[in-house]
Amino acid sequence: MPDAVFTFRIDEDLKTAFGEAAKAQDQSAEQLLLGLMREYVESQQNDAEYDRWFRREVQIGLDAANSGDLISNDEVETEFARRRDAARQKLMR
Repeated sequence: MPDAVFTFRIDEDLKTAFGEAAKAQDQSAEQLLLGLMREYVESQQNDAEYDRWFRREVQIGLDAANSGDLISNDEVETEFARRRDAARQKLMR
């Protein structure tokens, strides 16, 4: 893919400080800016991927609830009472 030019104006002090920060990491301002841009794009892609996963999981839960595929409160209470008892037994050993 051919290179493109990205031109924008920034405050001279910010430009100087950014150049010094890049130099402190043995990079040019261009290298550092390109790295930051890549990280940002990757972060946005990861966020979008997580959002799609989360929405699928929520929909699965909603579909299960709407179909009546639920665990009763009594079943939950019984299971966690069993787990609490097992934990207490371990602590008493």
